[in-house]
Amino acid sequence: MLGWLPWNRIALPTVLVLATASLSGQPSTRRAASIASLVTHPGFYHQRPIVTIGDVSLTATGHYQITDGERAMAVVFSGGGPVGPSEVQGQFLDLGRMNEDDPRLAQYDLRRTFQIDPDGAWPRPGDVLAIIARAATPASPPLDVSIRGLVLFPSRYRDQRVTVTGQFAGSNLLGDLPDAPANSRWDFVMRSADAAIWVSDIMPRGDDFELSLDARIDTGRWVAVTGTVQEGRGLQWIDAEADSFKIVKPPTETADAEPVRIPMGPPPEVVFSTPIGGETDVETATGVRIQFSRDIDPSTLQGRIRVSYVSAVDAAQIEFSTRYRAAVRVLEIDLAQPLDPFQGVRIELTDGILGTDEQPLPPWTLEFETGSQ
Repeated sequence: MLGWLPWNRIALPTVLVLATASLSGQPSTRRAASIASLVTHPGFYHQRPIVTIGDVSLTATGHYQITDGERAMAVVFSGGGPVGPSEVQGQFLDLGRMNEDDPRLAQYDLRRTFQIDPDGAWPRPGDVLAIIARAATPASPPLDVSIRGLVLFPSRYRDQRVTVTGQFAGSNLLGDLPDAPANSRWDFVMRSADAAIWVSDIMPRGDDFELSLDARIDTGRWVAVTGTVQEGRGLQWIDAEADSFKIVKPPTETADAEPVRIPMGPPPEVVFSTPIGGETDVETATGVRIQFSRDIDPSTLQGRIRVSYVSAVDAAQIEFSTRYRAAVRVLEIDLAQPLDPFQGVRIELTDGILGTDEQPLPPWTLEFETGSQ
C-alpha cells in the first residue's frame, strides 16, 4: 500500500480533484502521469485528460488528501471520495493559466473549491492545480511489469531491474512526455497504451538495423529493452543495459497486419520563460530563457526572433545571439550589451517556427520591464 502523510505536510501547489463534468470538451489522448510529474510539469498537462494513482485518505480536519508516498496534496470531491490506493481519471488544469473570469469557472465557489481568494491576486501558473475527475476507482500494484505500471507506480519500481516492451517514439517525437532526462545523446521514448517512458544510455540499433531518433519513420516499431528504473524531476527513465535493445513482434501481429499508425502529436507551445511575462525590476544584464513543450527544429528559429524596447517608435531591434539546447528544449537569448534601465522590453517569436514534426509554434510575445541596473 502506498504511504500516508499527515495533512500538515501537504505539499504546494495544491492539487484538487473534483468528481464532476469536464470543464472542456477538448479532445486529446489520455496520458498516464505520476503525481510528481503533474506537479513538476503543470504547463505540459494543462487541459489534458490524465490518469494518476495515489493513496487517498480523509484527514482529521475533514479534508481529503492524496499522496504518492513522498508528497501529499489536497483532494476535493463533489461527494464522498474513495479511501485508499485509487486511480483517478480526469482533466488536469493549472488555474494560473486561466483567466479569473473564465466562464468555465463560473459554476464553482473559488474560495471553497480551489482555495482562491476572489478578492486577492489571481494565482500564478503552477500555484493551484486541479483534476476535474471523471472516475475514481480502487487501485492495486500491477502483477506484470509494463510501461504504464512504471509510470503510475514509480516508487515501487525505482532502482529495480525490468524488461519492458513498447512502441518506439524517437526523441519524444510524438510529444508524450514533458521533458527529457538528458542523460545521453541517445535518449529515446517508449510508449504503450496511455503511458510513455524515457530510455537512456543505449543506441536504438542492432546488428542489422538502426532506428531514427529524429524522424517519425520508425515511430510505432515494437521494441524491448532491459535496464534499471530511475526517477527525477517528475520523470521516469530506464538506464538500459548494453546490448539489451531489440525489435520485437507487436502483441497481436499477424502476417497481413496493418502498419501501426501514430497520430500527430500536439503542436509545440511555450511553457515557461525567464523573466516571466509582466515581471518588473529585471536586471539590465539579464538573459532570456524560453522553454517549449515539444522539440523545435533549430533551423526554423533563424530570422523569427525579435528583441526590442516597447517604447521605441520604430521598434528597433536590440542586438542578441541565440542558442537552442535541444536536450531540454530551451532557447537561450544572450544580449550583446546590458539593456537600458527602466524600459519595457519585448521578445517576439514570430510565425514560421516549427517543431521537429513540422507542426507550427503559435506566435508568442514576452514583455517585461528592467530596473535600475
